Amino acid sequence: MYVAHQDGPAYYPVVAILSLRSPVVMDFTPHSRLTLCKSTCTNDVEDTNSDRGVIKIDTDKSMDEHHPFPVILMPRSLMIFKDKAYSDYLHAIKDSEVQCYDGAVNEVEALHGQVMNHASSQLDGAVDVMKTGDLKSIHRTTPRISLTCRLVPKVHKNVFRF
Repeated sequence: MYVAHQDGPAYYPVVAILSLRSPVVMDFTPHSRLTLCKSTCTNDVEDTNSDRGVIKIDTDKSMDEHHPFPVILMPRSLMIFKDKAYSDYLHAIKDSEVQCYDGAVNEVEALHGQVMNHASSQLDGAVDVMKTGDLKSIHRTTPRISLTCRLVPKVHKNVFRF
């Protein structure tokens, strides 16, 4: 099932996602209230990988006029989205073993030296990266595991009363 959503005001302004085991593609789609908006969005998406440190994702081209864009989440990476990336975009992950990453704003950084001119290459045995013509896709061979961290500043006092 593919449901683009926003995490809601209780978790604003930041969400952190630690990806484990298998890569996945997260699609960001402009919020419906922005369809008429022609202003640009600032770069508010970071991808942190334990092997390479923080990577600022250059989203200027993809986010001009609030266009949709995918982000590749690799194993052992931390993605933090906040501010306009949080409030102006919905996010979703397709429930599919094969995921398209055409136009991913972090393709080069995420695939980190993988040979993309070959039909297939392996990433830790968890995924096949495929390039057929102009179509770029990831075929996941293991389940995705992730931890999502959110700060909840206000919690009702009686929420956990039994």
